[in-house]
Parts: sequence; structure tokens; C-alpha cells
Amino acid sequence: MFRGVLQSELLSILYSCGSKPLAIWESKAKNGHIKRLTDADIGNSLVLELTGTNVATTYITAPADPHASLGVKLPFVCMLIKNLKKYFSFEITFLDDKNMRRRLRASNYQSAVRVGPFFCNMPLALSDGWNQIQLNLADFARRAYGTTYVECVRVQVHANCRIRRIYFSDHLFSEGDLPASYRLQHSDDAELAKQRQQQHEQMLQQQMQQDMLLQAQQANAAVA
Repeated sequence: MFRGVLQSELLSILYSCGSKPLAIWESKAKNGHIKRLTDADIGNSLVLELTGTNVATTYITAPADPHASLGVKLPFVCMLIKNLKKYFSFEITFLDDKNMRRRLRASNYQSAVRVGPFFCNMPLALSDGWNQIQLNLADFARRAYGTTYVECVRVQVHANCRIRRIYFSDHLFSEGDLPASYRLQHSDDAELAKQRQQQHEQMLQQQMQQDMLLQAQQANAAVA
């Protein structure tokens, strides 16, 4: 999909304030809903809400064509997600230099890391309110499988959450270096400072989870 497109520093695949935020996405909602509404915590800005009684049956996935690939070569994926204090998960499928498709699944209802040849399940810790989830897919491929990241094939986000934006980048940006529309706009500076601290703590926790993943992969290799 994006393989023939110039991929510079930033590439957005979902923006909740856009005219057609789900233009490249397929959506499924069973016993739930997927809709746009305003969120008071970010200045009554439009966001996309996914809620459902079963996380597996309410989701959005890109690209919409099940046989297509996003073809995004940028290694960092960032999601601006609001914690609704319910079960939530997302999946990212990527291709590595062994021509293998690996699937990373993160959720807030798992407590242990599981690593397989084609998949990895890992726990996800979310702060209250809005979160900035950042993943280095190149680092993940190297740590978990000893391979080189080639491109992202698919992104799938399940209930329950609110989404502001999902984008890829060539490196991690500080909030001040991002364009305004890529930032989380909060109603007051105190809340913004609090959120930045939470995001910093979350990044540290995500690094710890990646270390756990490496340890689990090494343990599996030792057993094999």
C-alpha cells in the first residue's frame, strides 16, 4: 500500500480528526460500536472510540484488503490511545529479512510473555487517561528473533479504547519536535505535565517488557 510512497520522517495511517479516518481500514463491531465522538481531556477534539463486550469481535484493521500489506518500512509505530479501564489489545504483523511474517500481540489482560516462531504475546501496561504507546519494531525483531525488520504488514486495534492517531516514524520524536496535530492536546498545562510523566514511566515499563521478552526468547532457545 505504502511501498511505492516516499516514507520520510512521519507516516500517519489513522487520524481521528480527518475527513475519512478509516479510509484504509476495515472495521468490525459485534455487540459494540466504532464511532467518532469528542473527548474533553484533549479539548473536545474528535476521537475514534472502539467498545465491545468481546475484544475479539470489535476491531479495526489496516489495510482493508486482507491480502494486501501496508508496506511501511519506518521502524517506529506510535499510537495515541485512551485507557477506558476495560480489556484492550492490538496486533502488529511485520515482515523480516527471513521472509517470515511475525505477529506481535499486546494486551492489558495478559501477565506473561509468550514467544513462538510466528507470534509473540506480551502484557501492556496503560496509565489512566491518554497514553502514547511507542514500539520499535526493528529492535523487537532483533531481540525476539535475531532478524532484521523489513516492513510492517498490518495493524489491528481491538476494543476497548479511544484513538487519536496512529503513525510510523523513522525515529522517536520528543513531543516538542512533533507537528501540533501529532501531539496530545490537553485542557491545561498541569494535566499535560502529568501525562508526560506517565508517558515517561510507561516507556520505561515497555523497555522492561522488551527485556522480559528477550529473556523468554533466550530461555526458549536454551530449552530447544
